[in-house]
Amino acid sequence: MKQNFLFTSEAVAEGHPDRLCDMISDTVVDRFLRQDPYSRIVTECALSKGVVFLAARFASTANIDLPDVARSVIGPVGYSPEDFNAADCTVVTSIITMPSGQRAKADEMEMTDAEIEHLSVGHQATLFGFACTQTPEFMPLPIMLANRLARKLTVARRKEINYLSPDCTVQVGIAYENAKPVRLHNITLIAGYWFKVKVDAVILREDLLEHVIDPVLAEGPLGIDEGTEIFINPQGVFPKSGPAYHSGMTGRKSAGDTYGGYARHNGAALSGKDPSRIDRVGVYAARYAAKNVVAAGLAEECEVQLSYSIGHAAPVSIQVQTFGTGTIGDDAIKQRIERNFDFRIGAIIRDFNLRHLPLDHANGFYGRLPAHGHFANALVNLPWEQTDKCDSLK
Repeated sequence: MKQNFLFTSEAVAEGHPDRLCDMISDTVVDRFLRQDPYSRIVTECALSKGVVFLAARFASTANIDLPDVARSVIGPVGYSPEDFNAADCTVVTSIITMPSGQRAKADEMEMTDAEIEHLSVGHQATLFGFACTQTPEFMPLPIMLANRLARKLTVARRKEINYLSPDCTVQVGIAYENAKPVRLHNITLIAGYWFKVKVDAVILREDLLEHVIDPVLAEGPLGIDEGTEIFINPQGVFPKSGPAYHSGMTGRKSAGDTYGGYARHNGAALSGKDPSRIDRVGVYAARYAAKNVVAAGLAEECEVQLSYSIGHAAPVSIQVQTFGTGTIGDDAIKQRIERNFDFRIGAIIRDFNLRHLPLDHANGFYGRLPAHGHFANALVNLPWEQTDKCDSLK
């Protein structure tokens, strides 16, 4: 494993067109599951200047106004009417209604083990989960800092820097020595601002340092040193932001949704899929296992790989790598994982209560993940972020 290197990860604010599409797609999932927890729903979104396109394929008893869902997500993000007007934008829908018999047959929470065994996955997929000791959240430091900065940008835009657009991008570079993060090498902020506003570059830099960068870095673990480079709109003024200037699509920020490119992921979109899709929930299960391995002190880094084939309830292959950081062998960790985690699709839905989470959260559940994080999300109680298996693994 490489010991000395520089690694960068990127995150985007909630108004970035790709992220906005993820939020719309997952809010559609929330709406369906709140009315009918047995819904099968896959939805994808694309948007550009003044136009939203929503494609949905579902089997459900729910009755959902898809244009209303899109507008309800776009509006609170806070675009100016010149950039994107939620009230009068065009929303185009393409709907495929599947037979009601394709809804989930029963609640996994009430199934016997034999019934769970007969629930098979409908898609083949190879999925990855990862955890490490670089942060208290057991996530790689570059993506954690990038995500914190992106979220702080949203807060600052609504409170202190009112000329910023919702569409901002962050990149963080961390220098590693002996495979440990040792210094903050660089931060890049691409900050859009309102169409009719002229912003002085010096004022922009001062505002972003005071209200975004300094507060985030004050939380640790690394701060700015004499060699840290901070780039604010390095190509000059950047007033052109949002869907009026670049399009968006569901699933194009999968690295930001997972580990910032530091660890592997399968590349498929997480958003816009109900819990019966293994390429979504299997990622959560793999993260759950990897995080518990690291939290139990069995390794400093752990990757869990799950491979599923159509017609099988459980993964056909489970692989574990600790990249030389394990306190015991990888095969021994794999055996402990297999004894303590149930990776069958029905068991994942059951153990995480995935069908009922939208009803259990007043503001929805899945729709809150794209902007706040599918992992290490401090604002949403994520069942796959628990470390309740540590003692059993030890």
